[in-house]
Amino acid sequence: MRRVAKLLAVALAIVLTLGMGVPSSVRSVRLPTDFSPEGIAAGTGSTVYVGSLKDGDIYRADIRSGKGKVFINAPAGRRALGMKFEKARHRLWVAGGPTGHAYVYDTRNGKSRADLALGTPGASLINDVVLTKRAAYFTDSFNPVIYKVPIGHHGKIGKPHKINLRGPAADTSGDFSLNGIAAPDDHTLIVDNTTLGTLITIDLRNGSSRTITVTGGTLTKGTLDGILLHGRKLYVVENFAERLVTLKLSKDLRTARIVSVVTDKDVKGAFRIPTAVAEQNGKLALVNARFDVGLPPPLGTGVPRGTKYNLVILKK
Repeated sequence: MRRVAKLLAVALAIVLTLGMGVPSSVRSVRLPTDFSPEGIAAGTGSTVYVGSLKDGDIYRADIRSGKGKVFINAPAGRRALGMKFEKARHRLWVAGGPTGHAYVYDTRNGKSRADLALGTPGASLINDVVLTKRAAYFTDSFNPVIYKVPIGHHGKIGKPHKINLRGPAADTSGDFSLNGIAAPDDHTLIVDNTTLGTLITIDLRNGSSRTITVTGGTLTKGTLDGILLHGRKLYVVENFAERLVTLKLSKDLRTARIVSVVTDKDVKGAFRIPTAVAEQNGKLALVNARFDVGLPPPLGTGVPRGTKYNLVILKK
């Protein structure tokens, strides 16, 4: 956990200053006190799901009304990081972080449908997930692999296996390597490397990878977190830099041009270490993880009791 300790040390050195108000185009949705959120997934209608780093619970919120409640009380020992909603089969796929596992829940009743062993507890950080028609793919921030979970006929969940990576995606020299993940098609992934501040494509057929050349500005090393792909637009959340960067991808995915950057100053202090973003009904919802005040065990030493959390809602 030396890598996590380094990250926490950086986090505690950052002092945030909140503005007195936020622009009318920015809204806030409250999350439970002491929830320790990290990942978010868009559900049906105006619903989003938010997962807890502390205990793996899942909070379901309506970003239109601002109302919500804890929908899934996860079994003991679970954690929740990146998440994706599988609309066709009413399932929520959840990356389990330091547990080395991933979980699947039924969004109709909150029941657990699968507990998938991917990596090694403590030596893996299962960070994020993306879904295609045939599989779920998970990143591991500590190891140069992608985990594939096949989705078979009638939605049957298959046996997980590793895709060993080659090229820049295999670089684990930093404290955190692969983090956010997206899938432009059935044989390609886009991932980001947190420490190096790079975007990378992965060929799922052989594990080879290539760095995407970014123009029009730079991404902030050490801060890249969740990503969201919408057509040829890629949204990248920079946690400690407190920015939401939008890039336009080339057709061949070799280059990406930064077309806009939303900073904490732009939203007058509304960002408090955002980690993930989801799109819902023309709105972007970002999770304020507040890593500046601490992380729950085993990722950190704890978070002060009474810590408040929220989602930041922006016009797309």
